[in-house]
Amino acid sequence: MYEDFTAHLSHPVFKVIKKYLEDKDYSAFVIGGFVRDLLRENKSKDIDIVVDGDALEFAKDIAQILRVKKVSVFKNFGTAHFRYKDIDVEFVTARKESYSKDSRKPMVKQGTLKDDQYRRDFTINALAIDLGPHSFGTLVDPFNGVSDIKIGLIKTPLDPSETFSDDPLRMLRAIRFASQLDFKIDISCLKSIKEQSERIKIISRERITDEINKILLSPEPSRGFKLLKSTGLLQYIFPELLELSGIETINGKSHKDNFLHTLQVVDNISKSSDHLWLRWAALLHDIAKPATKRFDKKVGWTFHGHEELGSKMVPRIFKSHRLPLDAKMKYVQKLVRLHLRPIALVKGSVTDTAIRRLLNEAGEDIDDLMLLCNADITSKNEFKVKRYQENFKMVSEKLQLVEEKDKIRNFQPPVNGEEIMKTFDIGPCYEVGVIKGKIKEAILEGEISNSYQEAKELMLNIGKELGLKEKETHN
Repeated sequence: MYEDFTAHLSHPVFKVIKKYLEDKDYSAFVIGGFVRDLLRENKSKDIDIVVDGDALEFAKDIAQILRVKKVSVFKNFGTAHFRYKDIDVEFVTARKESYSKDSRKPMVKQGTLKDDQYRRDFTINALAIDLGPHSFGTLVDPFNGVSDIKIGLIKTPLDPSETFSDDPLRMLRAIRFASQLDFKIDISCLKSIKEQSERIKIISRERITDEINKILLSPEPSRGFKLLKSTGLLQYIFPELLELSGIETINGKSHKDNFLHTLQVVDNISKSSDHLWLRWAALLHDIAKPATKRFDKKVGWTFHGHEELGSKMVPRIFKSHRLPLDAKMKYVQKLVRLHLRPIALVKGSVTDTAIRRLLNEAGEDIDDLMLLCNADITSKNEFKVKRYQENFKMVSEKLQLVEEKDKIRNFQPPVNGEEIMKTFDIGPCYEVGVIKGKIKEAILEGEISNSYQEAKELMLNIGKELGLKEKETHN
């Protein structure tokens, strides 16, 4: 923990503000995340400045001194923003807020630094450092935020019932910070979140999803999702995930808790990748298990087809969470649909044909698919895990060998439709599709190599079988 903050306020923005305030009769402070991260000896990409005066004019003047050309001004909120080199700088007029019961949009009035600190969500975010010339570097900590950082505690400056009622998004933010920082949430805050969880419904889906993404990107996402479940928030923001929880037993046969299993898979993938959409694929890989769950007297619990149904559920889930319905969604869909395929290869015989088909379907995402499948091994049986991992290594080596030999990843048959039509002097028709399909199947089955010469020869033979005549060429 730092005691003298002066040495740590070396950024040009702070130096310019200090100089600027020398002949002014108001003050400015750096507040919130920057101070929190400074105390935790982490770097911050954002600087938030609260001004005991007109923040908009203040921001324009500071930008001019720093030779920043573009300043974004939001008069309604009393905020201004600009980017200086590698950091985002936001200015806000010190304010006090009041809320109506059914809205998270506050009625704002100009206030003091103390008012502004009272409106902050958590004690660790209410810390401020004076940037004035006479008290530069002085910490202002009215709620013992430094102490809460030391013990790793998320706590509200005011009564949590009031804080969360004013802005229900703060309930999600509490859980997100706990997950990101590996902090605990104060007992009174947890109790208040449980009591008010239903109020999360007045928050926009976009804001909720932003917090879910941040939880997913935290070092151990399971912490956040377990808190979402235990506080009652999960039923309102992600009911499909909640449906995975629980164990059912019939005739002494039980299935695992698929909610806890899913979180373990997400944690496993988080150790090897910070790719948000790969983490989403891990979160959704078993999402259709509740809908496909069946009990068979001979084999016990089954979830046949959950990968296919899960893949079909992805677009609806992405749409409801306001996630992008583009290549990112299709990537998640693909991984959910294929997540059992490498496991099937591990269990069975690893033929070149099976490898070629997997490579063709997974394409450039084959490495991510293998990461997901490895993460999906959550057995507590160490011998079983070791055996699976050894088999996975063998499958990975086979994938590499087949790819190097056959170049199947994202391949297109060496003979295209245009050449087929030209060879047989035909237009677009059913036969063209048949020839292309049979050439592709022959390559995937290993009947011919992925080469132009063998593909052309097969094209001519299939054409003859279909009664097509090769076009005569005149030299």
